[in-house]
Amino acid sequence: MTYRFKTDENLPEETAVLIRSFGFDCETVREEGLAGAVDPDIAARCRVERRSLVTLDLDFADIRAYPPETTPGIIVLRPARQTPTVINSILTSALGLLGSEKLDQRLWVCDETGCRVRGG
Repeated sequence: MTYRFKTDENLPEETAVLIRSFGFDCETVREEGLAGAVDPDIAARCRVERRSLVTLDLDFADIRAYPPETTPGIIVLRPARQTPTVINSILTSALGLLGSEKLDQRLWVCDETGCRVRGG
């Protein structure tokens, strides 16, 4: 399966570079002029574009507001320290799961110890 991602504005530019280094298509909220957009608008854009959102925003982990089955996938990163190195280390581990775990219609909440998957 080919994955397409969108990185939220709260992530460093290096995160999009990392995703692209895995061979995945990745756009950023900043590149699209969506910086400052409200969460529902970002979620709607991801649905229209069929892009999985990668974010630090815990609001996207609220399954009442963003039911996983209505999304192309959401990865919420929960690093103990929000440095590019720690963020990208967690994301590298998460991306390594794509061969065995489905992302579409799922919520992944990932930290240094692993990912919890909800939905579908």
